[in-house]
Amino acid sequence: MFQLKNDRLLKAISREPVDMTPVWIMRQAGRYLPEYRSVRARAGSFVNLCKTPELACEVTLQPLRRYALDAAIIFSDILTIPDAMGLGLEFIEGQGPVFAHPIRNENAINRLSVPDLEKLKYVYDAIRMVRHELAGQVPLIGFCGSPWTLAAYMIEGESRSGFPRVLKMMQEEPFLLHNLLDVLAQSVSAHLNAQIEAGVQVVMLFDTWGGLLDTPNYEEFSLYYVKQITANLLRNYNNNNSKIPLILFTKGGSRWLEQMATSGCDVIGVDWEVSLGEARSRVGSRVALQGNMNPGVLLESPEAVRKEVERVLSSYGQGSGHVFNLGHGITPDVPPDNVKVLVDAVHEVSKTYHAG
Repeated sequence: MFQLKNDRLLKAISREPVDMTPVWIMRQAGRYLPEYRSVRARAGSFVNLCKTPELACEVTLQPLRRYALDAAIIFSDILTIPDAMGLGLEFIEGQGPVFAHPIRNENAINRLSVPDLEKLKYVYDAIRMVRHELAGQVPLIGFCGSPWTLAAYMIEGESRSGFPRVLKMMQEEPFLLHNLLDVLAQSVSAHLNAQIEAGVQVVMLFDTWGGLLDTPNYEEFSLYYVKQITANLLRNYNNNNSKIPLILFTKGGSRWLEQMATSGCDVIGVDWEVSLGEARSRVGSRVALQGNMNPGVLLESPEAVRKEVERVLSSYGQGSGHVFNLGHGITPDVPPDNVKVLVDAVHEVSKTYHAG
């Protein structure tokens, strides 16, 4: 396999010295790029795009042709696991993901099992293609949704504000929800390990809806299963001298940084609800931090983007251990030129925080 030319991301995760802060962007391959929209139209549907390795490879690489990013992230979706379980995933324009067969009762949960990974082979094929095409240019990130977040979609059947059905099951039939989360934790572990075997060098867990919970329920229904997954990861795959790192992102999770730091993750993704300076003081040297610029700033002027980059870098302060990113995914209405401003500003401005 190719020698990694840019290992800035891996060094920052390990809090080793770097020349500048690495940067990548959640959803960096996506609808804000006209070349992505062209491939998406050719695919016919979002699901087809995910399930066609050649096209998934192409859109994974598109942002790296435009910007000096320090990582690629495989183009896929967090809902591939429930789709492989037979729930019938469809993405409806203007509505988002919808399942033909949502999980609503004990019988439906009892029928579920860890999916045959052959059904997710398209993800692993895309990873192998991307690794070949990258030729060691930057590391490749793989990802999954957290069990709690997957359960929220599977029970609701679609993306709905507050996900009331999963909260109702949590309150009225918690044992059923635990049964579902246990199967999902096993499935996520298997899928992440298969991505590692296919060639990803970093994995990320998106606990997108963890912030819906209060602290006791977050620890019981989300973090507990994250810890199961971290314990089951192939952290030293292929006798690699450095372990495969895990990034944990919980939207609205700034209340639980200390708990998240005990999960076995290597990096905590931080949204914009807390300053990086405060987050750094709370987690100390236990984990690195990723984040946390508000994506909305990318809709403003290039000067405003640069100013916000400077503010985020200043908030983290001197030294390694920071991966610059947004506090959530990039939105479809962002001007592509502003992304270049962001990436270039991170590299230019951050040098002063790594001098000496």
